[in-house]
Formats: sequence, structure tokens, C-alpha cells
Amino acid sequence: MAKTKELSKDTRKSIVDLHQTGKSESTIGKQLGVKNSTVGAIIRKWKTYKTTDNPPRSGAPRKISSRGVKMIMRMVSKDPRTTRGDLVNDLQRAGTKVTKVTISNTLQRQGIKSRSARRVPLLKPVHVQARLKFAREHMDDTAEDWENVMWSDETKVELFGIKSTRRVWRKKNTELHPKNTIPTVKHGGGNIMLWGCFSAKGTGRLIRVKDRMNGAMYREILSQNLLPSVRTLKMQRGWVFQHDNDPKHTARATKEWLRKKHLKVLEWPSQSPDLNPHRKSVAGVESPCCSATAPKHHCSREDLHGGMGQNNSYCVCKPGKDL
Repeated sequence: MAKTKELSKDTRKSIVDLHQTGKSESTIGKQLGVKNSTVGAIIRKWKTYKTTDNPPRSGAPRKISSRGVKMIMRMVSKDPRTTRGDLVNDLQRAGTKVTKVTISNTLQRQGIKSRSARRVPLLKPVHVQARLKFAREHMDDTAEDWENVMWSDETKVELFGIKSTRRVWRKKNTELHPKNTIPTVKHGGGNIMLWGCFSAKGTGRLIRVKDRMNGAMYREILSQNLLPSVRTLKMQRGWVFQHDNDPKHTARATKEWLRKKHLKVLEWPSQSPDLNPHRKSVAGVESPCCSATAPKHHCSREDLHGGMGQNNSYCVCKPGKDL
């Protein structure tokens, strides 16, 4: 984008001469057809340096003008997935030819870098309202309240490949803005299923589910692993159990089992795995196994199975032991 044309030396000299005769900046601007701000700048430069000539620059002038920078910022703000090639083409159509490196440098000077888009659950309006309700209900909970929660979840550990990523232009601490994320949905295949629990006091048992989990198996897992974990970690009286809204968890038989065991359950908003700290605790399980067993990011169920005890339906890793 072309820069504004500089005033000629004669015009700048005329501004100084008229100023010395006592005329105001607005009068000079009207007489010479120059903006008042430009007149003021020329006069201030003359008072400071006793000249209206431009001082020598420290280097080559930037190819993208301030208007061009604003245009780039508008495009990136509107669509953070815009590529550098798109920005180069848009500037070229506006009359400025630049490279992708120039685009990157310009955006970095504005505090924006290319970063990988975060994957987040696909939220519908009803999910947003449920999450907001959950946040308001627990806004005044103390650290001691959360320390008395036993967190649990199932997770799938991928056996093949690395998920592709997308990069977006964004500022620091804006990774969870909807424009900077990639919505995801659940999928299966090429993985093993794990169930685990933990609290602020430490990790509970980690279960590898070998068969397709149903409600009966889930209740058996809770009976044989959740309650022993609670005793091992010495949870305080009145501890709270957390699990999500999976159909196995919300089944009538499961609710009845929890009621008979007198377990207090934390009400959980749907589509909120990102709120569960359990997901962060198992996020690094896949990488160490795969990198240690196969350089091409492929590992087998046997590789991930190492170190666990045997059982017909699931394998157990007791509290304090690694996967």
C-alpha cells in the first residue's frame, strides 16, 4: 500500500515563513491546502532542529505502511486462519509487493505469532449455558472443597500416528478464543481404553479396559478400584466423586449403586472434558510409550500394557505405580 507523498521543500518553507509572520496553523493549512496536523508537525520540527529537512533514516523504510499494517490486522482478526500467502496476495492487489517473511515480521511487531490451534469440544448453546451455570454454582468454592474431590474419567490412547494441527495468528493468552480453536468430535479405532481416578492427595488406580465397557463393568470397576483408591488416599469424610455424563455413568442402575454406597456425585456439565484435570494427567501417556517403542509413532497394545497386572476384563495399575 503506497505511502503518503511528502511535502515539497518549497511548501515546507512557506509554512515556516507564514508561521513567522504570526499566522495560526489553521490559517496556514487553509491557505496552502495542507492538513493542520501536518502544518503543526513541520513547525515543531523547525523549532527543534531549525530545519524542515527530513533527518537521515537509520535503515531502509518499511515496505508496509501504517495503513497496510492496519489492513493486515483487520484480516487476521476477522479470520485467524488466514495464511501468509493470502496476506501477500491481498497486499499485492493493493499495490504493495512483499514476501511472507515481511508478513511474519510485521505481525510479530504487533504481538501476534503463528501458533497451533487448540482442539476443544464442539459446544452448542445448551452446553454453554450448562457450563456457565456450573461455574456460577462453584464460584465461591474453596481450595479445600476441590481437594476433597475424587476425579475420574475414561480416555483413549491413540496407537497410530500423530494428529494433524492447524496454525492460527493470535496474541498471547488467546488460545481458547473460538476463532483460534478447532472443534472436535469423538472418534474411535486404533487405541486402548483406560479408566483412572485421582485427587489432590495423589493418584488412584489406573485401569486398562480390554473389553467393550458397559454399565455392569463400569460399576464393577468402581467397586473394585474407586473405593480402594479412596481408602488408600485417605480421603476426608464427605468426599465428592466426579464423573462425566457418559450413558454408563448416568444409567439408572449406576445411579442406584452410587446411592446405596452413599456417594456424593459432582454434577457435571455435558461436553466439558477440558474442565476435568484428569484429561491433563493422562495427556502425556501416549507420547512416552510411542517414542520408546517405535520411532514412527506406532505402538501396540502389548507395548502400552507393560507393567500392568492381568485380568480377564481389565488390567490394574495400583496407586503409586506408573503405567
